[in-house]
Amino acid sequence: MASQKLALFGGPPIRRNGYPDWPRLGPGDLDRMREVLESGSWGGENPTVRSFAEIFAQFHDARFGIAVSSGSMALELALHAAGIGKGDEVIVPAHSFIATATAVSRVGAEPVFVDVDAESFNIDCAQAAEAVSEKTRAIIPVHFGGVVAEMDRLTDIASSTGVRLLEDAAHAHGAEWYGTRAGGLGSAGIFSFQNSKAMTAGEGGMVVTSDEGLAESARSITNAGRRSTGGWFEHFELGTNLRMTAPQAALLMAQLERLPREIQLRATNFKRFAKEISEVNGIALQKAPTGAATQTRYIVPGRIVEDLFGADRDRFVEAMQSEGVPVRPFYPHPLYANPVFREWPHRSLQCPVAEQLTRDSFWIPMRVFMGSEDDAADAGRAVTKVYRALKPGSRRSTNGFPEA
Repeated sequence: MASQKLALFGGPPIRRNGYPDWPRLGPGDLDRMREVLESGSWGGENPTVRSFAEIFAQFHDARFGIAVSSGSMALELALHAAGIGKGDEVIVPAHSFIATATAVSRVGAEPVFVDVDAESFNIDCAQAAEAVSEKTRAIIPVHFGGVVAEMDRLTDIASSTGVRLLEDAAHAHGAEWYGTRAGGLGSAGIFSFQNSKAMTAGEGGMVVTSDEGLAESARSITNAGRRSTGGWFEHFELGTNLRMTAPQAALLMAQLERLPREIQLRATNFKRFAKEISEVNGIALQKAPTGAATQTRYIVPGRIVEDLFGADRDRFVEAMQSEGVPVRPFYPHPLYANPVFREWPHRSLQCPVAEQLTRDSFWIPMRVFMGSEDDAADAGRAVTKVYRALKPGSRRSTNGFPEA
């Protein structure tokens, strides 16, 4: 492999065939969808939606589940149901999808941005503790890539300060922390079923909680302000319609049944990938804390150490894509650098790790690990090929090809 020319410079790529598509239909999906469609009841009051919400919550070690239209709405709903609003602060990590922060702003509170850990890519617990003020009402840890944040430390912070933990588990369907699944560790857990997620109905979301009061409030807000004890035309608070549809729930129910097998498949294939890159220097993949025993591998983030690897992150990504592996660069900026926060109130601590990640980090999407072990091995072989061609001390000709 050492003498192979990089596809970037005209050599043959490692992968000529693509990786498995996502999303994809699985066994039972069409049957469940057909059953709902033929029922004549497609809306959120269908028993399929209630059943899915209950089973999903139980699977994630929570008592109650509220199925909604999107993960973004699930975040807003959890905040609203927890009574968080104007004058409050909510601590969020500097790297996540924008909804983690804008949900806070949309309920009238202010996001407080803190740094992330350089190894786990999750919220920096020490800085989260430092950021707590008399206005702080909640912390939203994001289980980035499907690796659960250090929930023991965060629970201690929450207990000592009286703030809530609202888990953003959009990446973490089925992930575990010392045997308890994501979503069942804090006051509430928020999941997304958007098109790229490990469970998907194109769109959709879920709030899970064991707090009966929070669950009742969330259910009422979702269902136009109704309560379980009132009539259909009795509305007790300013609710709206966030309900998930029955076809979505049917599709997701089938996916929940196969989720543990798919997590195991990705774990097996990831091990093969890691084995292939064991001799590569200058690449550091996401490191999970000890308690995060089950990881979803929704995405696999990593960092490039240019001096050791022989190329910067952008060159690495370009070379990997040329080899047929769909590696992507990390977020282009921390959340607080988005244009929206030029106008909306927020607070931000110094976030040097988050700033550095925008320059040296990448991620590998889940679908690379959804095929065979050999598919995953190809991704590792591509990393090794790129490294051997570009590493410090490698002999290159003037056109960029490594010499034989």
